Amino acid sequence: MNYRQEQSTIYLIGAGPGDPNLITIKAKSVIEKADVIIYDNLVNEKILNWSRKDSKRIFVGKKSGQHSIEQEQINKLLVKHSKEQKCVVRLKGGDPLIFGRAYEEIDFLEKSKVAYEIIPGITSALACAAYSGIPITHRDISSSIIFITGHENQEKKDFNVDFKKFSNTEATLCIYMGVGQLHRIVNELILGGMRESTPVAIVENGTYLKQRSCLGTLSNITELAKSINIKSPSIIFVGDAVEKKAKLNWFESKPLFGQTILVPRSSSQASSLTELLNSHGAHVLEIPFINIEKDYNKTIITDIFSEINSYDWIIFTSTNGVYHFFDLIHKAYEDIRCLGLTKIATVGQSTANAVRLNKLKVELVPSKSSAKALADSLINHESLDNTKILLVTGNMNSEYLSDRLQNEGRAIVDKLPLYKNIKNDVSKNKDFQEFMQIGADLVMFTSSSTVKNYFETTKCLDFSSIKKPVFSSIGENTSNTLRELEMPIAFESPKANLQNYVVEALSYFNNNKQ
Repeated sequence: MNYRQEQSTIYLIGAGPGDPNLITIKAKSVIEKADVIIYDNLVNEKILNWSRKDSKRIFVGKKSGQHSIEQEQINKLLVKHSKEQKCVVRLKGGDPLIFGRAYEEIDFLEKSKVAYEIIPGITSALACAAYSGIPITHRDISSSIIFITGHENQEKKDFNVDFKKFSNTEATLCIYMGVGQLHRIVNELILGGMRESTPVAIVENGTYLKQRSCLGTLSNITELAKSINIKSPSIIFVGDAVEKKAKLNWFESKPLFGQTILVPRSSSQASSLTELLNSHGAHVLEIPFINIEKDYNKTIITDIFSEINSYDWIIFTSTNGVYHFFDLIHKAYEDIRCLGLTKIATVGQSTANAVRLNKLKVELVPSKSSAKALADSLINHESLDNTKILLVTGNMNSEYLSDRLQNEGRAIVDKLPLYKNIKNDVSKNKDFQEFMQIGADLVMFTSSSTVKNYFETTKCLDFSSIKKPVFSSIGENTSNTLRELEMPIAFESPKANLQNYVVEALSYFNNNKQ
């Protein structure tokens, strides 16, 4: 179709099976520039985070027995927004052309003379097979694949799909949306003549870090699935090739697979720790018990920045302080040389790494991440008598460091508060709702403020029917807060950086295998 270039375009995009890393590069680039995203139920919400902050998100997902918006209304919604915005994304789970009702939307768009593009995605059957080690083709057993939908209206007595006719094929059957009809599907296949010993596998939440697999035969798969409460979304694989499923599942054998870990950091900080834990297979619940917001006095900023190169030391106590400080410096000055010969100290390696991103050397980082260790290191490093120090802080920093540098070190200390920690209402957070239903194996605290806010938010939570987590700490200050609140510490990171913290988590779970 050759519509005029100035017209808007609807992009029908396959979001893939769940793991956001499996989406195509083209799909990601379109999502990042979208004006409107109209998305389904099985789309991983992390994919939506790639969109612009001012983009409009419209949920039109369907759940079994519950339609939020009828298909006809979705069609009209697409056309409506195509007339108002230039880039409209229709985001579907898996691949839009495989059981995604793409035809109805394409047909409506063509009749409405609206330009569109289709960006395919990895369909769930192929991804679930790969992530559970199932070869759905095998040169000596099965050289073909059949995709079937098992979803039907519960009130109907018969399937639209006649499963009996697939009973004598050598192809591997990949059945979507069939768990709720598993008993009927199995009976149909057996009635059609398929051997009761035919291998069957079910993969639930494929490619997510809460994936589960169930392997059996037609004769026992219904009972096996029931015994471990397999639910949707799942893919059912039927055929002799399924028997060749790898004994060592590369995905489910990761060291932290099956562990649910709560990361209580602010939204802007959680991603680095989450990525490290995800790479080892952990299912991570990101719950931002605090938000970090800039908070500074313009008069103080002006006074300090006017003589910024007069300081002998600049001390950063957190990555938040580093971010806000250099954001302001780059706005105030064209050249980083405005800092002159000022030396830099940080409370820990993570903060030091944040400084180094600005191509600056960090002269002093204590071996332990604490105000006491930093004060000890500075006082022992050189005489601080009349040394001019700028201490970049937030609203919850203690007075210990500045008091000790002034009283014991006789330094001249100016404090520059740039941000504040705000307790966040997490009641509507999706991961917090999941936490209230299932609990977690571990909570990894990275600051005292997150400990306090977690304690206040969860102190009335009943853990009798969900997993009660153990607690860990990234450093001495956080550990002290845990002890003050009588929250037992399972382990403390020997070094205050995320890499060492995750290594300690791996060691903890390895030593406590059941």
